[in-house]
Amino acid sequence: MSTVIEQSHSTASCEAAVEAFMERVIAQNPGEKLFHQAVREGVRSVMPIVLANPIYRQHQILERMVVPDRVISFRVTWVDDRGQVQVNRGYRVQMNGAIGPYKGGLRFHPSVNVGTLKFLAFEQVLKNSLTTLPMGGAKGGSDFDPHGKSDGEIMRFCQSFMNELYQYIGPDIDVPAGDIGVGAREVGYLYGQYRKLTRRFNGVLTGKGINWGGSFLRPEATGYGAVYFAQEMLATRDLEIAGKVAAVSGSGNVAQYTAEKLIQLGAKVITLSDSDGTIVDMDGINEEKLAWVMELKNVRRGRIREYADKFKGAQFLPGKRPWGVPCDLAFPSATQNELDGPDARALVQNGCICVSEGANMPSTPEAIEVFLENKILYGPGKAANAGGVAVSGLEMSQNASCMRRSREEIDAQLRKIMKSIHDNCVKYGAEDGDGGCCKPKGFVNYLNGANVAGFIKVADAMVQQGVY
Repeated sequence: MSTVIEQSHSTASCEAAVEAFMERVIAQNPGEKLFHQAVREGVRSVMPIVLANPIYRQHQILERMVVPDRVISFRVTWVDDRGQVQVNRGYRVQMNGAIGPYKGGLRFHPSVNVGTLKFLAFEQVLKNSLTTLPMGGAKGGSDFDPHGKSDGEIMRFCQSFMNELYQYIGPDIDVPAGDIGVGAREVGYLYGQYRKLTRRFNGVLTGKGINWGGSFLRPEATGYGAVYFAQEMLATRDLEIAGKVAAVSGSGNVAQYTAEKLIQLGAKVITLSDSDGTIVDMDGINEEKLAWVMELKNVRRGRIREYADKFKGAQFLPGKRPWGVPCDLAFPSATQNELDGPDARALVQNGCICVSEGANMPSTPEAIEVFLENKILYGPGKAANAGGVAVSGLEMSQNASCMRRSREEIDAQLRKIMKSIHDNCVKYGAEDGDGGCCKPKGFVNYLNGANVAGFIKVADAMVQQGVY
């Protein structure tokens, strides 16, 4: 079907429809504030499209999209190094599979609960749709905290987790990946147990080791993609990354590779952070310093404050986030709601012209309003950080065909996908209606563009497949 986009409803009527819809969502999902926030953000963008297309209302598309296809919950029992039995909770939220097998990461962190995973899974549906690859949306994980655990404890936990999860996943059903707390080590342990239980060697997990079905560039993809998306946004204003000062939050996988690509493209990266605070290095974090950070965080599992002890001239700001430091470009790459209204105002006042989100929903609604009101380039996470799941999709394709692509081929495809995502955001987000992707005449609301582009593909698939 061809979706007709009309502006036949007033802003007031759209807002009233959004509020009525959200009243039902909140009543049906009490206490799940992150899920409410994600749904409201998406619904505000797409409500004009829903009101203008009776078929979407007839098929109750929005009502169906905010209810997961299924939520799987299970107990994870494991034994620690002292021989003591430990109990955690495990989950998988399979949100929407209209355009392909469920796809989304597993998160191991004490904060994990059903509401958090529903928010992430809802975002994942739209994000995966934007990649143009055939992937539905899901998310999963556990309240298990891998920090401070031995390799043996993590292995035993992962094996117990997979003992429950394996019956609900498969290469044509649901393909989990890594997320916070789940890296190459955890994926390896999970896959080993899956293989033992099923006696199958297939593409059921992505983020695998290169020697056993993994893809080149998968660790780098989310960070690289966020930079490529920023590159596309800047190009609409005849700007480039070279010579710009960049603030990056976080110091995990996404932040590390965001910084790496920024350095390669000639930017000066001046911040990284973790839950203890922020380091500021006005001399710039070069390749040598970044390699030291990677060893600190990935091998020694240290804290970012150690950077200031190692490199003269660097400053550690305990308990602070990077957003008060003057910069041209900002890359929130840590966690949800890490950048609030006062942070956004500080960024704008200090001359920031572009925000590209490497984390999922890192900016609060108030922060987003500040960015949009000041007409700066703002790339929402569902678009800007889609590079990770895009390369996961390419890994699925490699596994299905038993063919491996080179690092250069994957990077070229990642660039192509991020450009396509950007162009679709411009198509649906240019506020003067101009669909030109390279030089839109007016301001581009990338948030609306991403939400609408992602929604239409999923909604049309749901209509075409009937009520099931």
